[in-house]
Amino acid sequence: MNQSPSTGPNGAADSSDTNDTGDTGTRTLGVLCLLGFVLVLVLAFGLSEPDDEQNDLVRIMYVHVPSAILSYTGFVVGALASGFYLWKKSLAADLLAHASIEVGVLFGVLTIITGAIWGQPTWGTYWDWGDVRLVSMLVLVLLYVGYLALRGVGGDVNTRARRSAVVAIGSAAMIPIVRYSVNWWENRTLHQQASLTDGKLEDLTLFTLMTSIVVFLLFYAWLTTKRFRLGWLEHQVTELGLDEAIAQRRAEARTGVDAAVGKSPHSDTVREGREA
Repeated sequence: MNQSPSTGPNGAADSSDTNDTGDTGTRTLGVLCLLGFVLVLVLAFGLSEPDDEQNDLVRIMYVHVPSAILSYTGFVVGALASGFYLWKKSLAADLLAHASIEVGVLFGVLTIITGAIWGQPTWGTYWDWGDVRLVSMLVLVLLYVGYLALRGVGGDVNTRARRSAVVAIGSAAMIPIVRYSVNWWENRTLHQQASLTDGKLEDLTLFTLMTSIVVFLLFYAWLTTKRFRLGWLEHQVTELGLDEAIAQRRAEARTGVDAAVGKSPHSDTVREGREA
């Protein structure tokens, strides 16, 4: 029988012909994200009007607000997945928590950076250590940076997942403090009230902001899915070895393609037997 070009001399998958962490679904989602970002750019810089008070500076809101929302989303999903891991001891839940929190930290850092850029011309300062919203957001992000660092500490898979889950759930208690800090300590912050609920946004501005939030949500889903699959592959490499992990990933991807086109998973085997 002729050797399949997708396998090496030992029957393992050749690393030069491997699938990445993507499939049709994630590629479609990625395209939607790109189209969505183009739409947001057109709305934010081409169609929406400047603010009466902040003029063009208000356009930072279309990145700052969605980033804040998605940082909360990433941390909440991570905490829920961690709770599910503690309940069911599910490896997939642990990997989802890791992926979601890592993406949440990314959005959290983006929130802090865009807030500082917005704050300088608005408040006259990039940062104020006495501002409860700024400091509480920084603490929240640092807590989950600690979560990511804890995952790098030695130990078996279950021990790492268990202690990480406890940190993820405990750190989530900081989220409502950050969210409502501008209401609870309104005299100790320069930050404005929630933009989505104060009723001051005009129709096109509100539409642009909501569109940006939806696009950022799709981007969060794409990033989290990619990171989850990468984490799963890393686990397979650790547990099974590189060659077997690649072979298993290729088999999963090929099964998905065969199912999509209605092809029998044994058709190639039969064809190769006939060729031999």
